[in-house]
Amino acid sequence: MDYQFKEIEQKWQKFWADNQTFKAESNSDKPKYYVLDMFPYPSGAGLHVGHPLGYIASDIFSRYKRLKGFNVLHPMGYDSFGLPAEQYAIQTGQHPAITTEANIATYRRQLDQIGFSFDWSREVRTSEPSYYKWTQWIFMQLFNSWYNIENDKAEDISTLIEKFNTAGTTDVKAVCDDDVKSFLPSDWATFTEEEKQQELLKYRLTYLRESTVNWCPALGTVLANDEVKDGFSERGGFPVEQKKMMQWSMRITAYSDRLLQGLDTIDWPEPIKEMQRNWIGKSVGASVKFQVEGNDKQIEVFTTRVDTIFGVSYLVLAPEHEWVAELTKPEQKQDIENYISQTKKKSELDRMADTKTVSGAFTGSYVINPVNGEHVQLWIADYVLAGYGTGAVMGVPSGDQRDWLFAAHFNLPIIQILDGQKDIDTQADPTKEGKYINSGFINGLTYKESVPFLNNWLEEEKVGKAKVNFRQRDAIFGRQRYWGEPIPVYFKDGLPYLLKEEELPLILPEIDKYLPTETGEPPLARAENWVPKEGGHYELSTMPGWAGSSWYWYRYMDANNDNDFASKEAIEYWQAVDLYIGGSEHATGHLLYSRFWNKFLKDLGYTKEEEPFKKLINQGMIQGRSNFIYRFIGCNKLVSKNIKDKYVDTFAVKANTEEAYRALLNDFGLEFDAEIYEIYKRHLNEETNSIFQSTRVDVNIVQNDVLDIEKFKEWRPEFKDAKFICEGGKYICGFEVEKMSKSYYNVVNPDDLIERYGADTLRMYEMFLGPLEQSKPWNTNGIEGVFKFLRKFWRLFHNEAWEFTVSDSEPTKAELKSLHKIIKKVQDDIERFSFNTSVSSFMIAVNELTDLKSNKRSILQEMVILLSPYAPHICEELWAQLGNEAGSLSYTKFPTFNPEHLVEDEFAYPVSINGKMKMNLNLSLTLAQAEAEAILMADEQFTKYLDGKVPKKVIFVKGKIINVVV
Repeated sequence: MDYQFKEIEQKWQKFWADNQTFKAESNSDKPKYYVLDMFPYPSGAGLHVGHPLGYIASDIFSRYKRLKGFNVLHPMGYDSFGLPAEQYAIQTGQHPAITTEANIATYRRQLDQIGFSFDWSREVRTSEPSYYKWTQWIFMQLFNSWYNIENDKAEDISTLIEKFNTAGTTDVKAVCDDDVKSFLPSDWATFTEEEKQQELLKYRLTYLRESTVNWCPALGTVLANDEVKDGFSERGGFPVEQKKMMQWSMRITAYSDRLLQGLDTIDWPEPIKEMQRNWIGKSVGASVKFQVEGNDKQIEVFTTRVDTIFGVSYLVLAPEHEWVAELTKPEQKQDIENYISQTKKKSELDRMADTKTVSGAFTGSYVINPVNGEHVQLWIADYVLAGYGTGAVMGVPSGDQRDWLFAAHFNLPIIQILDGQKDIDTQADPTKEGKYINSGFINGLTYKESVPFLNNWLEEEKVGKAKVNFRQRDAIFGRQRYWGEPIPVYFKDGLPYLLKEEELPLILPEIDKYLPTETGEPPLARAENWVPKEGGHYELSTMPGWAGSSWYWYRYMDANNDNDFASKEAIEYWQAVDLYIGGSEHATGHLLYSRFWNKFLKDLGYTKEEEPFKKLINQGMIQGRSNFIYRFIGCNKLVSKNIKDKYVDTFAVKANTEEAYRALLNDFGLEFDAEIYEIYKRHLNEETNSIFQSTRVDVNIVQNDVLDIEKFKEWRPEFKDAKFICEGGKYICGFEVEKMSKSYYNVVNPDDLIERYGADTLRMYEMFLGPLEQSKPWNTNGIEGVFKFLRKFWRLFHNEAWEFTVSDSEPTKAELKSLHKIIKKVQDDIERFSFNTSVSSFMIAVNELTDLKSNKRSILQEMVILLSPYAPHICEELWAQLGNEAGSLSYTKFPTFNPEHLVEDEFAYPVSINGKMKMNLNLSLTLAQAEAEAILMADEQFTKYLDGKVPKKVIFVKGKIINVVV
């Protein structure tokens, strides 16, 4: 029977599901290997062909590792909390859980029909209470922990309280807020419970504080930086403004150094590592305090070049800085308020990215430079962010391009300084603008010598000190949304308290609407009778989308455990993810937060590994291939692409008469059309620049760039009566490579391709498109070739009547050579994740075996195993037809490469008669001419070519050619 892919694929997908073929053992004598995909958010649109790319790659590697004798964990689940489901709920009134369930059902059906070897017994969904119970539990551990700098790890808050009880803050070295109190144990003893909790909140790894956030009034929620683009929400396109709110934050900055150091221990793409290094942004420098003139406040700044402090000509505060209002003089108030209002319309990312725009406002106040007593102006500017460093920077125009632009724009002084020279007190150079300053008290010191000198001087004068700073900020954790994890906190007398562990999970309550209340409170404020038994009220914010995805790989290790997020035994066995495949867009979000939570859980002894993901691969994007039809402007006539191109060339000539125009058409092989000629004349008179209007067409009604005209008319009824000017009876569409998007009508649904060609074809074709890590355009036109390859592979096992026929005879050397070439190639390629080159090699190998008319069981059975990670359905079927024991081939042994079969001990000699090539003859390279001649003369095919003639001479060149003269 011919290759019936539909029946075969359905049969084996059912077999795998019924037998839980890919269920990983919780413990095994086999070596373990953990393969993980970044789990998807189940959108309503389902999967398009770009989504499975990474999943197919990870599935190939998982299947390969099983064949290599590993106990493979390859799970899948859903990141099922999120804003899209909530927005749909707001629009329709339907509960997000219903939408999410329907979307997951679609995803599961699509994933199953592609034939992935997932262990579905471990499926997780972040929106299930049994899952988010443990997300809430981890939050509670963070709340109950502080970071001990001495031990360089997180510890239970009880150890900090013990320090306060015995020695106060004397020996405490912690990552904490800047405004912590200094006190003795006797002072701590006098604190009220409220005062103690307020002080402890400044040390906890998750804490409340007023933060500047991206607030979207239309969505009624805070947005992360990556959810804002050009001042508007990515979802819905609503305006976003900067707003101060009391928010939960997580002290990720406590782990900044360890997050940097850990990058040197993991096998990740270097661009991802560099993005994280830049995001963390470690800087070594000094903290300096500038006294505000006529005020008791000191503004602290951080600088990496403390030696340039002599060149400070102004100071800048972030517009959100808490002291701006107080330090603004009355005459500057309106300018400052106007500027702050403008700043609120920009996201932080926009402010950081804009390096060209110069803007700011003067407060009217001055500060005093601590090293020379100079009075410098105090400004605000949006390039300074309140959450970065101290929210203040010193302006040194002679040492920084942005500072120079700012000073030049606002006509501020530009003080020249001598950088890195010994004679720092050299007199001013009259040939240069500005002035040099006399920094005599560091006279004679080089740059390297002056920095420690200045740091010591600042500390002695109590106006600064050496300091290590990080660009990274603590992560804002609360969201004013409904569809997210409830935070397990209640408030009493204004202070936050944790629920008891036995009260978990805190279930998301039912509400009547999914919008903020009329008074602006988050949607959870709508919940009725949702009150803690301890009194007070629950936290009304929910956790952000990244909460559930920051630990999910551990849940896969022990997905059904009711007593722990994962048992110690499971964590001990699986340890960490060996291979992680996902998008590079998560570099400074999910991947950074996951590393943070992993290190925290290790500090508390719950996990073993410092890093969660040993190896990371970023799959490239599959781009869409958009198709276009071309309509003459002004009439309802559509012209095929190649004919359109001819018209374009014709119109470019600009023939001034109808006769000349007709002659042009004749040259280009085009027919005269009066209506089109009128369009041409308008173009000739330059009344219009365009002749054609291109219109996007749904790629699913285009096959090999040929438009299905009838389906197109159904899709776009306005073209029902249009005239289609075709070529060879076909309408050929134009194309462009773009992002795959529903709005471009270039989304290809894998369901349609699987229906037409089968899942194995789709899997192999996605790998065939190009290197895994690179972006590449989707082109359905090429998929036919892969389908033909699978039919050709199937044909090796069947005779001309499509009867299954294999031979048990011994394979030839040529067959063994072909087999062992592909064994080595596939093994090397998979280990290097070079899946596209394997597909090409499979095609070559099957062509070789076809030419050899090979149907040997010992050859074909090994080929089945080799191909099975790529095309598992067809290989399972052939494995069964080969008479192997009932069951899957998934746990058989990967073929062993034998290099001896690649040793060249034979040569296919080209045999010519009177200089004309007639045949090839395989001969041992050890044969002498006489032996070779004897075999040749006895060959039946050669004697036919001789046609009774007697050879006069035989020219034998070993390893090259045999030429017979007759």
